[in-house]
Amino acid sequence: MEEKIIKSLEELKKLQKPIRNANIEHREALSKLDHLAIWITEHVGTMGFFIAIFSWTVLWLGWNIFVPAQFRFDPYPAFVLWLFISNMIQIFLMPLIMIGQNLQGRHSEVRAEADFEVNTKAEREIETILQHLEKQGELMLQILQNLDKTKKE
Repeated sequence: MEEKIIKSLEELKKLQKPIRNANIEHREALSKLDHLAIWITEHVGTMGFFIAIFSWTVLWLGWNIFVPAQFRFDPYPAFVLWLFISNMIQIFLMPLIMIGQNLQGRHSEVRAEADFEVNTKAEREIETILQHLEKQGELMLQILQNLDKTKKE
């Protein structure tokens, strides 16, 4: 007996899993600290942040070099406070940026998995449609052959 290859729409619907939104799932799974790390990663890696840090550095150094000595709070050549602050910024930002990148990487993996599921589902549906079209083509040929036979008789 010929094995039934063609799947009906009902069979396809039984095989289907609901489509999930990877972005919402990822967002809901994040803690408040994860949200903070992602926010820092997204904002520190911008030109605006770079310009702010660069401007602050120029102002700090300019103030402590060019204003009268009695107004300097970190006079040349010390700049110890600025070095301390800049090192603290680096020490705190680098791990936070890495945490944010790791979280974004996991999000990308979840999105890729969801895309794979959707592609697999679409492939199954297309395969079924092609099988149905092929079967309809065969049936049409049989009908035409039967019509041809009845015309000749």
